[in-house]
Amino acid sequence: MNVMPLSSSVVHTLHIELADRSYPILVGDALLDQLQTWESLPSATQAVIVTNQTVAPLYLERLRTVLSQRFPKVQVVVLPDGEVYKNWETLQTIFDALLQHACDRKTLMFALGGGVVGDMTGFAAACYMRGVPFVQVPTTLLAQVDSSVGGKTGINHPLGKNMIGAFYQPVQVVCDLSTLQTLPDREFSAGLAEVIKYGPIYDLDFLAWIDHHMDDLMQREPEALAVAVRRSCEIKAAVVSADERESGLRAILNFGHTFGHAIEAGMGYGAWLHGEAVGCGMIMAARLSHAMGMLHADRVTALHALIQRAGLPTVAPRLSEGRDNAAAYLSHMRVDKKAEAGAIRFVLIDDAGQAHLKSAPDSLVAEVIEASSI
Repeated sequence: MNVMPLSSSVVHTLHIELADRSYPILVGDALLDQLQTWESLPSATQAVIVTNQTVAPLYLERLRTVLSQRFPKVQVVVLPDGEVYKNWETLQTIFDALLQHACDRKTLMFALGGGVVGDMTGFAAACYMRGVPFVQVPTTLLAQVDSSVGGKTGINHPLGKNMIGAFYQPVQVVCDLSTLQTLPDREFSAGLAEVIKYGPIYDLDFLAWIDHHMDDLMQREPEALAVAVRRSCEIKAAVVSADERESGLRAILNFGHTFGHAIEAGMGYGAWLHGEAVGCGMIMAARLSHAMGMLHADRVTALHALIQRAGLPTVAPRLSEGRDNAAAYLSHMRVDKKAEAGAIRFVLIDDAGQAHLKSAPDSLVAEVIEASSI
């Protein structure tokens, strides 16, 4: 990967190319407070900021202050924080606020927070009056490099993660790199899982760059973060522009997610962070790729070491005792969105840096689960 030195103070604009639904992704430092960040947005009488109890004390007033210069009324909805609240009941609180404030179809919604806030705000925007515009303002690394880009919105169901939702694109994504400095270490590491993901499935040079700069990333060195966020968004933008609704290519972005979603659902949402489950899931997917004859053992070892250096768990939890552990994983994976007619499909990788959507024998998957579990 030929990476020019990149200052975090420079604003980089990327684009999701989706015809009349195309939109920009802004990556830079201190974007939140700059009026020019928001000048190209459509006009509206009202803006509604949706955030959570953790992010609100940090960034709500800053965003509300600058948006008040653009919109006559700025309303606020503060949600409880955590994956466990990514459900229908919490979604209804957003609808309640929109109706109480008599929001119309031109009302512009702003998702200020991490992936949960972004997914729920986007889903609310998709549903309210059959669609109102919204802006993603991600404040976590995971949201900046993954969930805020591409238009996937939704909520969880007790039987499956993100099983209720819609494809609904934002009108703009604003990645303010300075917000990453306030992230707890655990949340930051969780975001690195989604950065690492892009290497094995799309860009081995980027994977090598991540490996070389992992210490800088862990120290939150601004220029390293700028490169990581920009390149991650570039890759996701290219994939989403080619396959918006995950009919083919976009499925590769779920590397590690089939195992990871099973961990989240099996442990109970919130017990493991999404990125923690994905990091461990990538190791399991790499082991399955090796078992299927696609990936050299050295590549599995190297990916394991990189994920460990990122501060992520590398040993899968047991969802049940004895043989029932693998059965519990398989049961959760059968309701994964990539499953077809009950057959589980995995994103597997090969030595050439290509990702493939494949099924695998349950017996082989069970062996990987048992070898990966505590």
